[in-house]
Amino acid sequence: MLEILTRGFRDARQFLQGMRTLNEENLAEALKMIRVSLLEADVEFQVTRSFLDRVKEEALGEIVHVSVKFKERKLKVSPGDHFIKLCHEELVRLMGPADSSLDLRTKPVSSIMMVGLQGSGKTTTAAKLARYLMKQGRSPMLVAADVYRPAAVDQIRKLGSDLGIPVYSDGGATPPEICLKALQQAPDLNSDVAIFDTAGRLTIDDLLMEELYNIEELASPDNVLLVCDAMIGQESVNIAKSFNERIKLTGFILTKLDGDARGGAAISIKEATGVPIKFIGMGEGLDRLEEFRPEGLASRILGFGDVVGLVKDFEDVLDEKKAEEDAMRMLRGEFGLGDFLSQIRAIKKMGPLQDLVEKLPFFPGGLPSSAKVDDYELVRIESIINSMTPTERQAPDIINESRIDRIAKGSGRKDTEVKDLLHKFKDMRDLMVAMGGGKIRGRWKRMKGLRKMFGGGFPMGADADEPGAGPDNPFGLPEVKKGKIVSKKALEKQRKKSKQARQARKKAKKK
Repeated sequence: MLEILTRGFRDARQFLQGMRTLNEENLAEALKMIRVSLLEADVEFQVTRSFLDRVKEEALGEIVHVSVKFKERKLKVSPGDHFIKLCHEELVRLMGPADSSLDLRTKPVSSIMMVGLQGSGKTTTAAKLARYLMKQGRSPMLVAADVYRPAAVDQIRKLGSDLGIPVYSDGGATPPEICLKALQQAPDLNSDVAIFDTAGRLTIDDLLMEELYNIEELASPDNVLLVCDAMIGQESVNIAKSFNERIKLTGFILTKLDGDARGGAAISIKEATGVPIKFIGMGEGLDRLEEFRPEGLASRILGFGDVVGLVKDFEDVLDEKKAEEDAMRMLRGEFGLGDFLSQIRAIKKMGPLQDLVEKLPFFPGGLPSSAKVDDYELVRIESIINSMTPTERQAPDIINESRIDRIAKGSGRKDTEVKDLLHKFKDMRDLMVAMGGGKIRGRWKRMKGLRKMFGGGFPMGADADEPGAGPDNPFGLPEVKKGKIVSKKALEKQRKKSKQARQARKKAKKK
């Protein structure tokens, strides 16, 4: 989803490689690359201009050379690295600060009103939010306040049934009356949060706004969340501004960020309205609602993954104790294909594989556009392992040619696919055993083993001793412990002194 945005920042960083300073000329070219990328990604024009102006102001003549010490070695952080770091800070400022909080303490029954245009995903998002609140220990109920769209009530009843929570509806009442009655009924249904699924329109009109205003007056919702379709680009910013001018919004939920959305709405909407993004929708499943983290999205836009987001994904689907036990068995070489199958099924719960891989920090400058990940690959692997006997899963080394032929026929795959899976699994097992025995040192050797798991399609850094990317260091840059930042003015002064010293030495030699 972020390929267009990432491309511009990646090109700018590559262009600045080898530069000794950030001056008007090279900055203009780098900012042009980013400008094109931002506008193509549907970032609002005024937001784009102010972003570039602030980055230019911070970067111009700011840094020439930084010497740092890392593992007894002197390294240099280039002006290009510093430029990207400034871009990261500015992106976080544009989209942040992070605020996924909801006002749920003002009444015995708190309320959330979901608003937006038709097709933005309000009803599904209301159910996703209900599931999120259930995980927080709340007892939500859904309120069918959309009495106009055909089958809207049936849809929300089905979603409520899937979640096992109550749904309030009343075909003979107006939407404001429905919301008020739902608040009155909530205590009897053991619910402490009511989520109003209101009607939408194809466009913003007076009738829609009057109804929402009446719900506000009668039911006094504690939170008003605008559900905005990120795929409509710059228009999402105009919609957000219009809603915010007519009713008091407390937050946004951006949907469909896992599809063909270019990401521009996420950058623009907070800056344009001043209202925080609370959550983002990353898929159709009711568990695919994430708290919005501007640091994570900014890091992904710049092509440096999102380690914290990845950890959160794993925490949602993996049992911590079992994961620790599996890790220890992997390091001892006791990890079989049955265990591998369990891990694959857990990964499938985390959503699209492409989205998962994009969060990995192994690919400085961004995941290559040619390196697309096939979600169906996990299905093929699962079918092959399911065709094995329990003994074969536990001890894959016993699988010979005749067994391979039987497994291939049983799974509907080719013999070569079965052999390829066994080969990759053994490579991974050997790698884990070597790591457990302390035989592998350095990032490069570890990544080389992981590279085999991905089929060798991804580039890796060649320097084994350089620090890796992490949650607090998305760029993989060494910590600046020694050295100094030299301004352009100071550099000219230093050059002048050096020139005078050289001239003095020449005069001394002549004498």
